[in-house]
Amino acid sequence: ISQSSIFTECSSYLNADKVLVSGFSCPRAGGDARAVFCCGFQDVKYCCDDPHSFFPYEHSYMWWLSVGALVGLSIAAVVLFAFIITVCVLCYLFISTKPRSKLDTGLSLQTSRSLTLSLNGCAGILQGVFSF
Repeated sequence: ISQSSIFTECSSYLNADKVLVSGFSCPRAGGDARAVFCCGFQDVKYCCDDPHSFFPYEHSYMWWLSVGALVGLSIAAVVLFAFIITVCVLCYLFISTKPRSKLDTGLSLQTSRSLTLSLNGCAGILQGVFSF
């Protein structure tokens, strides 16, 4: 059987806009003679030369889809980077503008002379008790 005698029927279908597209034979008149198979999905059908073909578009369409995805991911990465830098700057400003002095608890941390003397006296007593 020669390839020119092979043909396939694509049945009628409703496209994405719900418009009825009437059935047709592959290869189509004026089309590629090698496109003898009916390919596609329920809402788009076309003649192709590979029965396992899924998309009626050339590879350049997929390339543009990839470029669009890369542009979108690049924009998302820049926004995420700007967010992280903003958080870091705000944290630095929060930490650097904190008051350096500690809060006054109402207790004096300086030792007075009488306290020092009494502590020295206690140390002397303890030294005498524990000396051998």
